[in-house]
Amino acid sequence: MSFLICVLVPSVVTGVYLYSVAVDQYASKVGFSVRREDASSTFELLGGLTNFSNSSSSDTDILYEFIQSQELVADIDAELDLRGKWSKPKDDFVFAVDPDAPIEDLLDYWNRMVRISYGAGAGLIEVEVLAFSAEDATAISRTLFEKSSDMINELSDIARQDGIRYAREELDEALVRLKDARAVVTRFRNENQIVNPEIDIKTQSGLIGNLQAQQAQTLIEIDLLRGSVNESDPRLLQATRRLEVIENRIAQERKKLGVGGAGDDGTAFADLLGNYERLVVDREFAEKSYVSALASYDGAVAESRRKTRYLAAYLEPTKAETAVYPKRFTILALVTLFLTLIWSVLTLVTVSVRDRR
Repeated sequence: MSFLICVLVPSVVTGVYLYSVAVDQYASKVGFSVRREDASSTFELLGGLTNFSNSSSSDTDILYEFIQSQELVADIDAELDLRGKWSKPKDDFVFAVDPDAPIEDLLDYWNRMVRISYGAGAGLIEVEVLAFSAEDATAISRTLFEKSSDMINELSDIARQDGIRYAREELDEALVRLKDARAVVTRFRNENQIVNPEIDIKTQSGLIGNLQAQQAQTLIEIDLLRGSVNESDPRLLQATRRLEVIENRIAQERKKLGVGGAGDDGTAFADLLGNYERLVVDREFAEKSYVSALASYDGAVAESRRKTRYLAAYLEPTKAETAVYPKRFTILALVTLFLTLIWSVLTLVTVSVRDRR
């Protein structure tokens, strides 16, 4: 009697429900993978370093979670009316969904009707969608693929925009730094009335060298005159006076180079040269930074144009011709097996308790 009540009756009820009430379910399969195309440069092609395509496991992981997300379920429900498609059987309360089910219940039902197979190593995702008509199953799987493709394209666009934005920000900062460095050099030249202190120092050194040559020539002339004329000779006096003038001029020119200063504030040429060289180094560094930032920006723009991620379908959404779900015999066999196991355990426990008494 207990076996009849616990095993046979529930099994018969389950079989009657499965074969007379449960509605056939059709399956549609779609398989895809995230691919990344890299258009290699000419040098890479010549060097044999071409990598035409590869898959991104991180993008596939994101896509795997996205397929099970409430956002995707809500979007597809708004577009296809999932509640209406999955609540068509009026009497099949086990396999059909409530037409007024909240989004949380619809998400749980989605995870029952949409079965995902994910090969983490290969980065391949295969999805099997169940529905109560072949057309509905195909429509859901096709929409799922389109929504997934849109999500991958959005991720790719965000990555490209971020790369270009960061490179643009660096380029703008480098341009501002270069403008500031050039403005400082221009202000230095205006304040000191000197275009390039290095040129002025070379000119000043050349002038001192010329004066020193004239000084040596005058000394030779004085020595020659002293050997042939007396000290009161006008030629000797004129040569001596010329020597004094040359020596005074040399002293004044040397003073400009060392202490006296080239500007109105008495700044020495050496100090001006040191300040100018420091400003020039800053300007050259800003120019190199700008060139590097410009190259990075151009590279980011070129990279965004030639590298894309997309969703490649290796299995287009299929349309079923026969219903393969629910697995009536399998379900009935499992129900009978578990009921039998439960009844056997309860029977053994009951007999054991009676024997102890």
